[in-house]
Amino acid sequence: MSKQFIIDTLNFIRNAGVHRGRILPAELERLRTFLSDHSGKIAYSINGVLDEKGRSTLKVTINGVIALCCQRCLGKLEHDLNIKTDLLIAKNEDELAYYDEDSSVDAILASHEMDALILIEDEIILSLPISPRHREDECSIGNVASNAPESTKSMEQHSLESLKNKFTKA
Repeated sequence: MSKQFIIDTLNFIRNAGVHRGRILPAELERLRTFLSDHSGKIAYSINGVLDEKGRSTLKVTINGVIALCCQRCLGKLEHDLNIKTDLLIAKNEDELAYYDEDSSVDAILASHEMDALILIEDEIILSLPISPRHREDECSIGNVASNAPESTKSMEQHSLESLKNKFTKA
C-alpha cells in the first residue's frame, strides 16, 4: 500500500479530527484478493468524536463500488459499499476487554500510529459477503442456455441423444 495516513487515535478524537479521502480498490493490497478486477472507486471519511456517553469514538464512513467475482457464474459482480461504523477507542487492554463483553459495540485499542487506510481496508473486508453472487435473474450461468444460438442447442441435444442411444444399446 503506497498511501498512508497515520493518526494518533486519542489525539485525533481529542482534536475532533476529520479526514476524508478517495482511494482505488487496487491500492488496498489485502482487498485485491477478493476483487475480479481493479475497477471502482472508494470514498471514505474518519471523524474523531465523543459518543453520547463521552467515550472516544472513530466514526468511519465508506462508500463506493468494487468488482467482486460471482461465485455462481464467476463473472464480474459490482458490489456497493455503504459502510458506517462507530469504533470505540479503548485506552488500555482492560478497557478493551470490557468493551468486548458487549457484542453491540466494536472497539479497538488506542494507538499512537494507526494507519487509517488499513482501518478502511479492514472495514471493507469485514463487510464483504461470504459468497458473493448475482441475483438468479442477473447471473450469466442461468442465461447461458437461454441465450445460446439454436444451432448450438441442436448440436448439444444431438450429442446427448447419441450418448443416450449408445448406452441404451449396450
